[in-house]
Amino acid sequence: MKLYIQIENGQTVNHPAFEDNLLQAFGSILANWEPFVRVERPAPNVYEVLDSDEPTYEKIDGIWTDVWALRPMTQEEKSVKQQAAIDAFNAREQAENWAAWTLDEATCTMQPPIPHPKPDQTKLNQRIYTVWCGADNNWKDTPVRPEGEYKFDFFAWEWVPINV
Repeated sequence: MKLYIQIENGQTVNHPAFEDNLLQAFGSILANWEPFVRVERPAPNVYEVLDSDEPTYEKIDGIWTDVWALRPMTQEEKSVKQQAAIDAFNAREQAENWAAWTLDEATCTMQPPIPHPKPDQTKLNQRIYTVWCGADNNWKDTPVRPEGEYKFDFFAWEWVPINV
């Protein structure tokens, strides 16, 4: 569906409107309404910040459009984000199990010292999971997970019932 935006003295007025609405209201597209192309809000990369929750409207190559302002994070913002990722990781239940994991600065995620092995569908079908074992600093298979509500205790290396 086509969009148009009202222009006065070279500036946008209000927000874009659908062509059908303008035709219903005015019978035609008035001269002071120009084509508009909607641009979705971008997803910032790991170390980018969207300057505003709202776009500005700018004329690019003769067409009015949404313009989103992305900027790189400052070093201080990066440090705060990285520390928040570490703090959240360390605040989890039984976090000591993953003490050997470190922050991958490129992705701002915590990573194991040894990559996770490829999932084994046969084990998964038997309800056996390969999880990080902090005591061994390696990946290790769990015992078979019982039916029902259980969580894994990494220190006892067993499934324990969840008391609801």
